[in-house]
Amino acid sequence: MTDTPLPRAAEVIAAHDAALLGPALAPEADDLRGWIAVNHFHNRSLWAQEDLARRTRAPDAEIVANKRAIDRHNQARNDAIERIDEFLLAALGLVDPATLASALPRSTVAAGARLNSETAGSMLDRISILGLKIAAMHEQAQRQDVDEAHRQSCGERLQRLQQQRADLGACFDELLADAAAGRAYFKVYRQFKMYNDPRLNPALVAEAR
Repeated sequence: MTDTPLPRAAEVIAAHDAALLGPALAPEADDLRGWIAVNHFHNRSLWAQEDLARRTRAPDAEIVANKRAIDRHNQARNDAIERIDEFLLAALGLVDPATLASALPRSTVAAGARLNSETAGSMLDRISILGLKIAAMHEQAQRQDVDEAHRQSCGERLQRLQQQRADLGACFDELLADAAAGRAYFKVYRQFKMYNDPRLNPALVAEAR
């Protein structure tokens, strides 16, 4: 393992919640926590663009702009997940550093460790999205322009979302603890998004001919 301190779920959740209290500013990333912040920023931006893209009275050009922004943020979100996994695997000593940024990072896991089907970065991504859902549902539960039944329903959903985030955070901490102890591991799973690549999207290839 390297000297990079591993994040705990509670630390990440606190950072996610704090970021939502201010404006959505794109963070700089050159370390693990920076990439966690980048992932959260793009999830937050995706959330806003998804809302706007569902407007029914906006001009078509605005909806197209929203859809293209969604593509950009989704690509950046997935790129950040991969970078998070790279940093975590390096910190845990579970990958050959020389192959880390390649399409096929070479695992250095000891025999007998179980492979976790979900990566740690993907778990943090889900925790980020749950944070957005919790913030939005909290607003709904506090609305004064709706009836009590609406507030109560949203309050119940809020409790369930908070439980889901706590459960996922505990699973994240357990995975990192097991990985550090040699009992479990995960890999960098490359998304290879084809629709944004003009070399791989058939429609874009045909358009360029």
